[in-house]
Amino acid sequence: MNKGLLLVFSTAVISGFSVFINKYSVSVINPYIFTFLKNALVALVLCGVVFLFAKWTTLKSLTKKQWLLLLTIGLVGGGIPFLLFFKGLSLTTAAQGAFIHKTMFLFVMILAVVFLKEKITKNFLIGALLLLLGNLIALKTLPVLFGWGDALILLATMLWAIENTISKYVLKDLPGTIIAWGRMFFGSIFILGYLGFTGQINIMSRLTAGQIGWTAITAGLLFAYVMTWYNGLKYVPVSVAAAILLIGSPITTLLTLINAHKIALPDIQSGLLLILGTAFILLSFPRQRESTPHLRGASNTE
Repeated sequence: MNKGLLLVFSTAVISGFSVFINKYSVSVINPYIFTFLKNALVALVLCGVVFLFAKWTTLKSLTKKQWLLLLTIGLVGGGIPFLLFFKGLSLTTAAQGAFIHKTMFLFVMILAVVFLKEKITKNFLIGALLLLLGNLIALKTLPVLFGWGDALILLATMLWAIENTISKYVLKDLPGTIIAWGRMFFGSIFILGYLGFTGQINIMSRLTAGQIGWTAITAGLLFAYVMTWYNGLKYVPVSVAAAILLIGSPITTLLTLINAHKIALPDIQSGLLLILGTAFILLSFPRQRESTPHLRGASNTE
């Protein structure tokens, strides 16, 4: 299997376990504090990785344009959308919020075609339809009224799609580890600023050992997620990679059902459709992998 595909599939598996574990984590700790702490822990570990493996020389050679792109990745990927997403979840149902988030690959597809000139094949479109159908079945009901919370989650989803598209472009010249570092480092600084502005920083001093433990576990999964995702994205079209991430959904569902000792037919049907949809999208990969990331209207020089 292609190295990039293997890494992205690993990301999807990690994502499936992370969502399952995060359900418990956010129930015992303030979600904004939880997000900041796990992101900051990952940022610190990535700082160590960057210096341990001498990737700091890459940082020293970055141009002003590349620094600006890394800052943008941090803000629109590791900072703002997390705050929007959690606020949105407090105003809508978890199922509806999850469905909106899973449409991210559609926004990535559009951005990849417009700005990266990726080609979308018939197999990809068939796969995209199957993925949407699978997620609708997992929702177990048609989306109802579109409220303010749904709008916030949709905005967060669109920002993550923009970040993934920018990251794919920047990966043309930089290692995936540097992109992961930029996302987590600058994103953590932004969230810290938000916590300071809203007076929530003092909450961290009252965390229990159990809360710290959950944060550490999820931070480890997040570290594995960003390392496999950005290093895999370097070799895979971003539209294909974003679609593969949906494989994490049936993994989360399976873990939840096993934990509840209950498996329903719609859950099985949803998982099969997601897997089948991903298979169709993979069939489009050989024709897409020759495309070179090139942001329309952008130049490699400052």
